[in-house]
Amino acid sequence: MNLFPMFAAPAASQRADLPLYTDVAMDYDAMEPRWESGEPVIVTGLEAVKSWAVRAILTARYRWPIFDWSYGCELEALVGQPYTADAKLSEAERSVTEALLVSPYIREARVRDKRFEGSTLHMQVALSTVYGKETIYV
Repeated sequence: MNLFPMFAAPAASQRADLPLYTDVAMDYDAMEPRWESGEPVIVTGLEAVKSWAVRAILTARYRWPIFDWSYGCELEALVGQPYTADAKLSEAERSVTEALLVSPYIREARVRDKRFEGSTLHMQVALSTVYGKETIYV
């Protein structure tokens, strides 16, 4: 299921036969979908996969019944846990990677930089997709 039901989420299929991915554009400063004249802004290809990836990380897995259980990220489960900072960073990297590799459009996801600033987690994630490479910041 998808936040915008008029656009299908990436489904498991053969990577060689994937259709051009279409999704709603993201405003990365506000971390919300972009709208113009009351309609979502549509993007395709690499930018669409990037938008999907950011939303997949920002969406808590298992919380929203509208989404399939394979969609979303489990970062929220780390909040309040008595783990060391290093253990939390390691678990956050695993959670983000798992969330992104659900998409057949994403071939590889590597966390390049992960750190806490106070209690806020910052990550730089390098994506290798069927359309090329991109970096996202969460």
